[in-house]
Amino acid sequence: MLDGAAIEQFQASLRGELIQQGDAGYEEARKLYNGMIDKRPLMIARCANTADVISAVEFARENKLLTAIRGGGHNGPGLGSCDGGLVIDLSLMNGVRVDPVQRTVRAEPGCTQGDVDHATHAFGLAVPAGIVSTTGIAGLTLGGGHGYLTRKYGLTCDNLIEVDAVLADGSFVTANASQNEDLLWALRGGGGNFAVVTSFVYQAHPVSTVYAGPVFWEARDARTVMEWYRDFLPKAPPELCSFIGLKTVPSTDPFPQEHWGKQICALISCYSGPLDQAKDAVAPIRNELPAPILDWMGPMPFPHLQGMFDPLLPEGLQWYWKGDFVKDLPDAAIDIHLEHAAKAPSELSLMHLYPIDGAVHQAGRDSAAWNFRNATWSMVIAAIDPDPGKADKLAAWAREYWEAVHPHTMGGAYVNFMMEEGEDRVKATYGENYDRLAAIKKKYDPDNFFQVNQNIKPAAAV
Repeated sequence: MLDGAAIEQFQASLRGELIQQGDAGYEEARKLYNGMIDKRPLMIARCANTADVISAVEFARENKLLTAIRGGGHNGPGLGSCDGGLVIDLSLMNGVRVDPVQRTVRAEPGCTQGDVDHATHAFGLAVPAGIVSTTGIAGLTLGGGHGYLTRKYGLTCDNLIEVDAVLADGSFVTANASQNEDLLWALRGGGGNFAVVTSFVYQAHPVSTVYAGPVFWEARDARTVMEWYRDFLPKAPPELCSFIGLKTVPSTDPFPQEHWGKQICALISCYSGPLDQAKDAVAPIRNELPAPILDWMGPMPFPHLQGMFDPLLPEGLQWYWKGDFVKDLPDAAIDIHLEHAAKAPSELSLMHLYPIDGAVHQAGRDSAAWNFRNATWSMVIAAIDPDPGKADKLAAWAREYWEAVHPHTMGGAYVNFMMEEGEDRVKATYGENYDRLAAIKKKYDPDNFFQVNQNIKPAAAV
């Protein structure tokens, strides 16, 4: 039992809000993006600034509380929360400052991708990130981060040049190329294992209006599209990022009603180069493939593309993720994809292959904790539906699909596409970087205070 006076003292130390079980706002505050996850923390500290984070870390450590760090709350297995412990909720810390001369962006950890896009777009800039604007920028960055700008400008973590952070002992540090370099390296893909990041500084790039959007083909053309895509991608200019999906047309506007509920193969593309070259860049998609049932590619502001799918994916849906990195896409793997995608348990369930070639391959292997520099795609199988009664069915489909295609993958997965899958999967994901990460973990968090994550355990004493 926690001492009441200690709780009162902790509460008084916060500029933000402390929410406890039984408080009026508790049920709303504990909700996560993934409605399949139901966790009941003892208390939630909604931090307003770095001083609040320091207070929360010190309180949790002194009272031996299991502690979870929540940014956007999008984490698949709900690792932004915990049962019976303290959640350090960073959602109030959502300031963004753009330096248009240096083309850098300083963002606080409660920012969504949409917050950052909104701020940078005014200056004709963008930070490489994901594909859904409601995603929390903190978890995205710490896991690696890939999306529409990855082939040209690299992973989100490749564009991370500095952080401010609170360590497990409550101390405050800055990590960049000249101080605490090992910590910055670890935070570039090593997840929330090492510190609470209170400020991210990114390199931004000139991106404003892009030529982008989805193209849909009926399922009967899926094999043709997938075979064409695996050959086209290596030849595509780095400014063109196209990811492929096996999906279903949602039965809702703005999709044409005659196609509602149809299983499809989709290419969702973004060309971020000169607009006068865009139509030539995407011409092979239009000229070398069967006639699509929908082609919505065209010029649009980059933030519009980033938020395009937000209405389909509101907070609270049931989600079950499985992922892997993929080097090649042989015919045998395509057969498996088509077989299992045809059994999708809901309209929102999907498989996506996101390109992570181009600039990702050009970065040095030692530049970040993120390990799979030689992959071609990051695969996600996502089972999604609003009905909690379908949770078991969703999980079963995703697991069966993944088990069938896993032999054709590279073994490890993008940590932001993993559920809680055990230590072996974490080690497979970080590969040859794991031992170095474990040593850095021992240096900065020797007692594994930050353990509610895809956990990297401190290196054992020699």
